[in-house]
Amino acid sequence: MAQEEKILKAIKQLRETEQKRNFDQTIDLIINLKNFNVKKDGFNLFVQVPNKIRDKKIAGFFENKSEIVDTIKKDEFIKFKDKKELKKLVKTYNFFIANAKLMPAVATTFGRILGPVGKMPNPQLGILPSEDENAIKSVLNKINSTVRVKVKEPSIKIGVGRESLTDEQILKNILIVYNKILDALPKKKENIKNILIKLSMDKPVKVEI
Repeated sequence: MAQEEKILKAIKQLRETEQKRNFDQTIDLIINLKNFNVKKDGFNLFVQVPNKIRDKKIAGFFENKSEIVDTIKKDEFIKFKDKKELKKLVKTYNFFIANAKLMPAVATTFGRILGPVGKMPNPQLGILPSEDENAIKSVLNKINSTVRVKVKEPSIKIGVGRESLTDEQILKNILIVYNKILDALPKKKENIKNILIKLSMDKPVKVEI
């Protein structure tokens, strides 16, 4: 059986065992690793998928107010010296982008909170050379169709779809994410113990890849 057929079989099995919820459940890909040294071989990837999983709540650190994204202007940075305001900001948004010119000030004001939770704007996905509307729209689209894979333990869990997507759309997302992770593993398939997929609230299903 081809790799695609095996994944589709697992997706169908997941659909058959799911319990209907009153929200659009996320589909997680779980890759358990073996013979993998997290400290030595851990990695951080941004993987663009063809089928958007869901819109992320995004804010921008800019000099001027943007019409297309929630904005924290430079002259507003001072109010975030209040720890409560800073923690509230971090909880409100999934992702932050910034004008490159403001990054030193962003790092000073927000780095101690955004850094540890992996939300600092970064060159791979989130630092813009200008506040041009087209540049902002482009990076927002990219963020909303990107999955971040940060390996800090020998089990990787990433949202790769939602139940309202078709089986084929979920399959395409899984294949792209799986192959990017496989490529980043030092011993490729030898590092993979097993692969599972699961809905937010249901039991996982094994994928025989």
